[in-house]
Amino acid sequence: MTLDHLVRLTLGATLLACVLAVLALRAYAAGRAQRRELVARLSATPTTPAADSRRLARLDRWLRRTGPGRRLGHRLAATGLDVTVGEFTVAVLALVTGLWIVAQSLLAAFFGPLAALLGLWAAATFLSWQRNKRIEKFINQLPELARLLANGTQAGLALRTAITLAAEEMDAPAGEELGKVSDALALGHSLDDALGELAERLPSRELVVLVTTLVLSHRAGGQVVGSLRNLTDTLEQRKETRREVRTQLSQVMMTAYAVPLIGLAVLLLMDRAGSGVLDRMTSTFVGQAAVVIAFGLYAVGFFVIRRLSRIDV
Repeated sequence: MTLDHLVRLTLGATLLACVLAVLALRAYAAGRAQRRELVARLSATPTTPAADSRRLARLDRWLRRTGPGRRLGHRLAATGLDVTVGEFTVAVLALVTGLWIVAQSLLAAFFGPLAALLGLWAAATFLSWQRNKRIEKFINQLPELARLLANGTQAGLALRTAITLAAEEMDAPAGEELGKVSDALALGHSLDDALGELAERLPSRELVVLVTTLVLSHRAGGQVVGSLRNLTDTLEQRKETRREVRTQLSQVMMTAYAVPLIGLAVLLLMDRAGSGVLDRMTSTFVGQAAVVIAFGLYAVGFFVIRRLSRIDV
């Protein structure tokens, strides 16, 4: 082989390698872009919109990189609120600051930090209330969900296809949660893992029963239709029972909220009865300790009443 042929062969191999490298880079870039688009589409649901298009986007991205921010993001996702981590954090800081200033102005300087702690507790309680409210709404949709899945499987559809159709037919939050399950199945997750994640996001006995029924029927290849028909009747009965229990306990719940409000009203009456009474009372260690103990007792009474009125159905 002459030197001229060797040079041509080397140039040809180099050119071919460059072309293959360019094609590989293009394929890699296209795959990365598709992955980012898929992640953005799955994360930018109606309940958790993309952070880049919202207010306080930079703060939201910074908070989500921290551990508490990620945990707060998970809690917000479970509530279904149309709010980002950054927006919620700024709102809570504004609430805490406002309560501090108002309590310090109306009562005494000692009550400012107590009011700020009360604001933090109110924010956490609000998230828990929204989450429980969404779970309750989802539980009320479970009979309809079981009925749709039973009709789909009876019509000859696969369970995965029936879940996708049910996600399109049902309203939020069941439609949104089933949409997440359908997306997880499309990404290659197993049915057991996708339904298990659903049960973790919205924990309830009814949902655990439904998920267990679907998983066992899918594994064993049993009759899904008959199991879902029986489960639909059971869920309807539990739905009515839960409504009756909630109605019977409504007065007890009002008592639980009235107890701490009575304590706050007593403080306001004391301050109005004599100007500067609260300032003089909280100027000593004994007075501050008495106020803290009183608030603690009111909090204990609130939680005890809530605990006694909690009936698992």
